[in-house]
Amino acid sequence: MIIDVFNHFMPKAYLDRLAKLAPDHIAVTAFPRLKPLVDVDARLRLLDQFGDLRQVICLANPPLELVATPAQSPELARLANDTLAEVCGSHPDRFPAFIASLPMNNVDACLTEIDRAVTQLGARGIQVFTNVAGKPLSAGEFRPIFEKMVAHDLPVFVHPMRGPQFADYAVEKASENEIWFSFGWPYETTACMTRLIYSGIFDEMPTLKIISHHMGGMIPYFGGKIKLGFRQIFFGTPEQNPIAQECGLKKPPIEYFKMLYADTALGEEAPTRCGHAFFGTGSCLFATDAPFDAEQGRGLIANSLRAVEALEISRTEHEQIFSGNAKRLLRL
Repeated sequence: MIIDVFNHFMPKAYLDRLAKLAPDHIAVTAFPRLKPLVDVDARLRLLDQFGDLRQVICLANPPLELVATPAQSPELARLANDTLAEVCGSHPDRFPAFIASLPMNNVDACLTEIDRAVTQLGARGIQVFTNVAGKPLSAGEFRPIFEKMVAHDLPVFVHPMRGPQFADYAVEKASENEIWFSFGWPYETTACMTRLIYSGIFDEMPTLKIISHHMGGMIPYFGGKIKLGFRQIFFGTPEQNPIAQECGLKKPPIEYFKMLYADTALGEEAPTRCGHAFFGTGSCLFATDAPFDAEQGRGLIANSLRAVEALEISRTEHEQIFSGNAKRLLRL
């Protein structure tokens, strides 16, 4: 058995509601071109090409708070979670669980929806984005959401969020050459994880489980930068990072980054090896990001499978990454 923990599906009822709220959004105008994203039968046909592959499904972009007001977003979240739960209930052999969406511009409603989605619908985690309409996820107003997930002992899945309006240079108005996507998303993930860590969240909640998308973004490839801060060069020592001390961190920053979980949604062998070397077998979970490729999901799935299979680890460790860690973290 192989469990893909981070991929996307948009049920028709949800997509229809989204079309009324944001008729010009790319999720409405372009996403339906990916049939396995919006059609259950097409998704099942895709999965049939890969043996006993199962998927824990969640919504794709956009974050609810970007298309709905604080008064509208709770209803939109309920619709999303109800319809995802229906897909899982109808095809439990392929979709063993789903990850809940939240109305992040209404924190009180988030807490209510987490309880409902987990206890009534069977959600096995929540999906949040690296910023909430421009606010850092580390802001104090969002702390109760993380506390709630610790209480439920389920993970927080973090997806990058950055669009073309994030210019590459200060004198420009928009990103060019899709830099916002190719490189902005890994940066977003890295910045979000760093801000969470330096906010002291793991000292406050040492059992918190955060799954960082795309193998942690830039994190595995910049371990040296994590270990050596700029001010540390002039005012610290090899063991003392002044910024970490000012933030009150109890351990060296690198140790908190190692507390993160990361998924394998990269589709390339070399970066998958690097990410695995940083996070370790016990913190890596198989994921594909399907069906967002030009082959209607086939390429991402095949390439992600190939990259993990190429890791020079034992069969037992492969099984951990392919399914064991998911079963444990998501309590499947």
